[in-house]
Amino acid sequence: MSDSRESPLYQIKCIYIKDYDNAIKYYTEALELNPANAIYFSNRSLAYLRTECYGYALADATKCLEIDKNYIKGYYRRATSNMALGKFKAALKDYETVVRVRPNDKDAKMKYQECNKIVKQKAFERAIASDEMKKSVVDSLDIENMMIEDEYTGPKLEEGKVTMRFMKEMMECFKDQKKLHRKCAYQILIQVKELLSKLPSLVEITLKEKITICGDTHGQFYDLLNIFELNGLPSETNPYLFNGDFVDRGSFSLEVILTLFGFKLLLPDSFYLLRGNHETDNMNQMYGFEGEVKAKYTTQMFTLFSEVFQWLPLAQCINGKVLVMHGGLFSEDGVMLDDLRKIDRNRQPPDSGPMCDLLWSDPQPQNGRSVSKRGVSCQFGPDVTERFLDQNKLDYIVRSHEVKAEGYEVTHSGKCITVFSAPNYCDQMANKGAYIHLRGSDLKPEFHQFTAVPHPNVKPMAYANSLMQMGMM
Repeated sequence: MSDSRESPLYQIKCIYIKDYDNAIKYYTEALELNPANAIYFSNRSLAYLRTECYGYALADATKCLEIDKNYIKGYYRRATSNMALGKFKAALKDYETVVRVRPNDKDAKMKYQECNKIVKQKAFERAIASDEMKKSVVDSLDIENMMIEDEYTGPKLEEGKVTMRFMKEMMECFKDQKKLHRKCAYQILIQVKELLSKLPSLVEITLKEKITICGDTHGQFYDLLNIFELNGLPSETNPYLFNGDFVDRGSFSLEVILTLFGFKLLLPDSFYLLRGNHETDNMNQMYGFEGEVKAKYTTQMFTLFSEVFQWLPLAQCINGKVLVMHGGLFSEDGVMLDDLRKIDRNRQPPDSGPMCDLLWSDPQPQNGRSVSKRGVSCQFGPDVTERFLDQNKLDYIVRSHEVKAEGYEVTHSGKCITVFSAPNYCDQMANKGAYIHLRGSDLKPEFHQFTAVPHPNVKPMAYANSLMQMGMM
């Protein structure tokens, strides 16, 4: 068979060499010629899964099964899509089908058992929540009497407070792959929860000099250190805003988030953090942060992280002209800044509405809105951006949430900027990272790119749920 781009061999080759964008392109062209080919839909679903377009992956897997209900890989694809979207019961139903058809398939049995365990765990959590008001982990901690053993030689808070010296020692400790003592970690979490809980859902600042805006860092601690090396440590004269998705995927998420929380405590008015869609329980359960915290510390500490994440602000407005959020704009017109101020954010995000959109939506080149490639929220066009900015007297928005080859992208006639700060994302995307400088004088964005630096031999997703670690059959 020839290796032309129209051939199935070339399409499969694109997936094999991880050229998923071209795989999607060529399978789409093939489906235009042969729209009743279940295998093409199944394979394009896999390419969408690899590029985190879970909504599109789910649609393709469903279409595959409409064409051929006996094509088992279609059930695998649909189950994986639903798992990624946190729809565990729907995933379990498809895994049941696979096990019924292939009773001797060990991989299918294992996936079914793992998914069933999650479904039961979720049911148990709901039962507990309905039986009694949820108490904070803080209430059960006795920090004062938590001993630091004599053999521990790592950094300690100074009289219970974060200092720059402590921050430098902690980053060096993490760089050497050593752990912060659990008492110190708990102290940081308790203090940052109290600090964040006093902030509004929409943080509004007046910028006089310069601020650095960073996008997703996703547990890539050594790349975070590189940002500070290139751009300077945070200080009152060198403020930062980190725009969500601090954790998951990368296997040094604890080191990233404790560093960011430490700087928030040290510089409460010069260091800003916004919530991303990965600062949520479902994402943490699937993509590694929950597993990492449990492996390095305890289940109790993860629960406290979950409480803290719920208090992260959702958006930030700079000089009344630039709005920053992790995801993007809204599924409906008419949302005003005052609506963002009123959001009750201390919860897991709902499946729709402004809070969901701020964490999940994406821009698109065409006007109007369309169904999200992710299966959550929407995609919004340049006309949607223009109307929102006009109604709220804003100049442009800055968001993150998407890998960009150059680390950033400017769309919607300069009105929508994406910044992503995790270079060579998941050790496989070969993208650059970027951060933005904004100056109070003109708010003109200046883009700075950087490349990935080496990290210890711990692969991304090392702590992820086993259903997400495994290859998608």
